[in-house]
Amino acid sequence: MVVDFAKRMEMAVVNTYFQKREEHRVTYRSGGRSTQVDYILCRQGHLREVSDCKVVVGESVARQHRMVVCKMTLEVRKKKRGKTEKKTKWWKLKNEETCEEFRQKLRQVLGGQDELPDDWETTAEVIRETGRKVLGVSSGKRKEGKDTWWWNEEVQECVQRKRLARRKWDVERTEESRQEYKEAQRRVKREVAKAKQKAYDELYDRLDTKEGEKDLYRLARQRDRDGKDVQQVRVIKDRDGKVLTTQESVQKRWKEYFDELMNEENDRERREEDVDVVEQETAEIGKNEVRKALKRMKSGKAVGPDDIPVEVWKCLGEAAVEFLTSLFNRILESEKMPEEWRRSVLVPIFKNKGDTQNCSNYRGIKLMSHTMKLWERVVEARLRKKVEICEQQYGFMPRKSTTDAVFALRMLMEKYRDGQKELHCVFVDLEKAYDRVPREELWYCMRSSGVAEKYVRLVQDMYERSMTVVRCAVGQTEEFKVEVGLHQGSALSPFLFAMLMDRLTDEIRQESPWTMMFADDIVICSESREQVEEQLERWRFALERRGIKVSRSKTEYMCLNERDQGRSVRLQGAEVKKVQEFKYLGSTVQCDGECGKEVKRRVQAGWSGWSKVSGVLCDRRVSARLKGKVYKTVVRPALLYGLETVAVRQRQEAEMEVAEIKML
Repeated sequence: MVVDFAKRMEMAVVNTYFQKREEHRVTYRSGGRSTQVDYILCRQGHLREVSDCKVVVGESVARQHRMVVCKMTLEVRKKKRGKTEKKTKWWKLKNEETCEEFRQKLRQVLGGQDELPDDWETTAEVIRETGRKVLGVSSGKRKEGKDTWWWNEEVQECVQRKRLARRKWDVERTEESRQEYKEAQRRVKREVAKAKQKAYDELYDRLDTKEGEKDLYRLARQRDRDGKDVQQVRVIKDRDGKVLTTQESVQKRWKEYFDELMNEENDRERREEDVDVVEQETAEIGKNEVRKALKRMKSGKAVGPDDIPVEVWKCLGEAAVEFLTSLFNRILESEKMPEEWRRSVLVPIFKNKGDTQNCSNYRGIKLMSHTMKLWERVVEARLRKKVEICEQQYGFMPRKSTTDAVFALRMLMEKYRDGQKELHCVFVDLEKAYDRVPREELWYCMRSSGVAEKYVRLVQDMYERSMTVVRCAVGQTEEFKVEVGLHQGSALSPFLFAMLMDRLTDEIRQESPWTMMFADDIVICSESREQVEEQLERWRFALERRGIKVSRSKTEYMCLNERDQGRSVRLQGAEVKKVQEFKYLGSTVQCDGECGKEVKRRVQAGWSGWSKVSGVLCDRRVSARLKGKVYKTVVRPALLYGLETVAVRQRQEAEMEVAEIKML
């Protein structure tokens, strides 16, 4: 069989080309019999590059099988390793003792003073240096879980003695050496069992404490990653679909893609009219404003290029509040923020749909300076007090959420279903909405909203000379400018986009729920196909003349109680895709007004969440209390999302109960 296969494939059985003693040829021993059943094959053209092939005595790969080793002379290109940046272990500041040690060390560096230096550059460098000394620095590489993480010195010594005993038995072939090898095997099994038991006892004891609960979620994520075939995509396709494999070409492609995305504007009309500029005095920033902004900032987020997380300011308390208040007031006066804040790191995040090797299926999230985000939150809080956004905008507005928009749409559909009247809905998709916003339009919309010119200049300064790099699986790209669009991952961007959409659609919006917006997700409803088509054209004209493009391929149309089957809405002569169901803000709405498919998708989402944490939920040694906490925070929210807006029938409720019982 092996010889026939080798002949057909023009290959050579390497084991047979070298004269060896029997002990270096036999690959399998059992019951007093020995034979050669393991082979190494290579192409006949590569045979001249093989210098040796033999069985290594004393090394067993599987039961009764020995290791076969082949020596070849190959020309191997040296693989360049992607550079990894060393990271300060800021997460240690969660410990109060470490936090106090950091404060004391910083006080010593400052000569016993509690106040931080006035200028940003000096303060930032002092904080970074103190953090490295007190908290330590990691390599920046992701730790890969090893199957032998529980090994100790005793286990390693026993394994080494077993290897030596196996080699001795292979050479001597005596009963005494055989018994010695068997005893070494039993000793290794005992030591491995003891070491595993001890390591897992310590692990589960730690998980059952308040401090170890967060480790439980980390363990669940690690076990979920271990179950995946591919954890990181290291190759990518170019614009022609060719797969790029080298580090340089992959980095170049990522830079090329995001450079085009963030530096190209859509065609638009230039505004000829001027808008009145509001010149008014602005009050100094108070400590309470900084405290509120600091309170709204979440901990545990990835740091920007300046390597100073918000945890530092929270750790330093009032000293940080005083410094930040002084710093922000200087920026307010000079209208110039620190140059260090202008840099960011762009991380591509897969959208979980489409080809993983296609750049367009990734969303770029910017890692920005946390201190700049604090500054943005202070400015945002002031802008929200001065600018009123329309009631049709549900995205990132106080006391509004996706649930409100979904509920309003479902109530409208139920009302028209009960009345057996037609309802026509168009779900408008905007192409790369955040990334293609013309900044000149943004400044115009801010001024037309009555924003003081001082704040317009402050926001302009945030976008002035913006630079970024792309951090991908093979390292970081070269730096490039970002001259179009809003910052993804910014604290201020959602409100700026809402303000832009508010001004651009001021004359064409209908009352809610006939028109609803959640950031760039728009739904337009009407009682007739002609009306909704007319509304869609008005929206297209209003947005595209200002550089915001409506997607022809992703905009979709749905009709409830349709009488004239087969017709669809047209946009500039092209037919808009007609659908029977649409996933609106994560909740599926159907053209018949029913909710059966949404319930099934909720069950699927629940099982998807369950599978991600099944490594913990199915572990018998994890306590029921911890399993319950993981279930309530990961699985149940996915199972119940948006169902408060759905009129669930008893049969559908029973489906969900059955799914939950199976999960538990």
